[in-house]
Amino acid sequence: MTTPTEHTSTALRTQLANGSLNGTWTLDPNRSTARLRAKHMWGLAPVNGQFRVLTGDATVSPAGDISGRVALATGSVDTKSTKRDRDLRAANFFMSEKYPQITFTLDKLTLADQDVTIFGALTVRETTRSISFPATVTLAGDGEAAFDAEVEVDRSDYGMTVNHLGMVKMKCSVTLHAVFTRV
Repeated sequence: MTTPTEHTSTALRTQLANGSLNGTWTLDPNRSTARLRAKHMWGLAPVNGQFRVLTGDATVSPAGDISGRVALATGSVDTKSTKRDRDLRAANFFMSEKYPQITFTLDKLTLADQDVTIFGALTVRETTRSISFPATVTLAGDGEAAFDAEVEVDRSDYGMTVNHLGMVKMKCSVTLHAVFTRV
C-alpha cells in the first residue's frame, strides 16, 4: 500500500491532467465522518455530534473535471442526547421523515497556489444554496482520495430558525472527512 500524502494544488493539478485520477469513485462510509458542532446555552456550551450514515460518489472525467455528491442521513444525527436528537430530527430542524438527507453536490474544484477550494450546492430540507470552502486533499497511490474540510453553515439560511430564548447560535459547523475509493 502506498503511504497517503497531502497534495498541494500543483501535485493534484498534475494528476488530474495526466488522467491518473480518471474514473468513478465511491465514498467509504466506514472510514468517513461528518461531525456537527454548535454552541448552546448562549454560546457557553458546545454541542457535538455526528451523522452516523454517509453516502457519496464522485467522477473525474478525462478532461480533469470533477463532480460528486455527499449525503448525510438526517435521521442518523447523534449528539449522545436522545431528547436533543429527537428534537433535531423533528419539524423545528431537519424534518427527517420528510427530508431524509442533507446533500452537498460538488460543481467544481479550483486549485490555486497551495490551496484547494471546493464549490457546490448544499441542500438542507427544501432549500439549496451555493457554498464554497477550503479543503485538504490526500491521495494514496492505490486508488484512494480523502477530502477534509470544515464548513460553517447558518441554519437560518435553511429555514431552521427556532431558537428557544436565544440559547442556540444560528451558525454551526460540520467537519467532514470523506474517503473515496476508485470503483
